[in-house]
Amino acid sequence: QLQLVESGGGLVQPGGSLRLSCAASGATLTVYAIGWFRQAPGKEREGVSCISGNGGSTNYADSVKDRFTISRDNAKNTVSLQMNSLKPEDTAVYYCGALPSIWRCGLEDRAYNSWGQGTQVTVSS
Repeated sequence: QLQLVESGGGLVQPGGSLRLSCAASGATLTVYAIGWFRQAPGKEREGVSCISGNGGSTNYADSVKDRFTISRDNAKNTVSLQMNSLKPEDTAVYYCGALPSIWRCGLEDRAYNSWGQGTQVTVSS
């Protein structure tokens, strides 16, 4: 059974950078699209970015375009989210989810059926 573990969160000042990782075990990631989602206190979970199983398709929320970059290393069974120019509104718990999809991905969390435990990202001075 596929299990996901997020890491890399922390406290960073506005304008700073963090790199989140989603490590998989129990199955190969090659056939799974991976999505990054976040949930701030009092808000619904929102899609941030996703990448297809073969890495050929990516999507980003408008709020993070040109600041976040998603990538994957299927040989290492990991997906990373490089977050630059962080803003206080990026503060949230970040989760990665898996969706069986080689060619496409989307930012609707209902489609994803495996989730990690989340990692806290706090952007504050």
